[in-house]
Amino acid sequence: MRNGRDALGWACFLIHLAVLAGVVAGWAFAGRPWLGFYLIFLPAMVLHWKLNRDACILNNLENWLRHRRWRAPQANREEGAWLRTLLADTTGISLGKRQMDGVIYGTMALLWLLALAHFFEKF
Repeated sequence: MRNGRDALGWACFLIHLAVLAGVVAGWAFAGRPWLGFYLIFLPAMVLHWKLNRDACILNNLENWLRHRRWRAPQANREEGAWLRTLLADTTGISLGKRQMDGVIYGTMALLWLLALAHFFEKF
């Protein structure tokens, strides 16, 4: 993984990791209120990315704090590509944007369907 993160970079990275962990594992939690939230949260997150030009608001906030600009893709290589850069930095696997989008949206659909099945098995 690339070194050189400052405190702000680490804070944003760790928040991203926490959200990723919640998204990956969230379908498995038993509580119906949680599953209901999760079933709304996943599509809302995808909609947020689409409305925000495929970028996460966390990257935008980091850009704003660092550069006083909402967008700074030339200065923030993770803008719109956080998971892709994490994958490349940790495994050396470098996927293109379209490939990574396929992995992300396919996984999101699978997780959403798992949560939906889990939600309805609670009846």
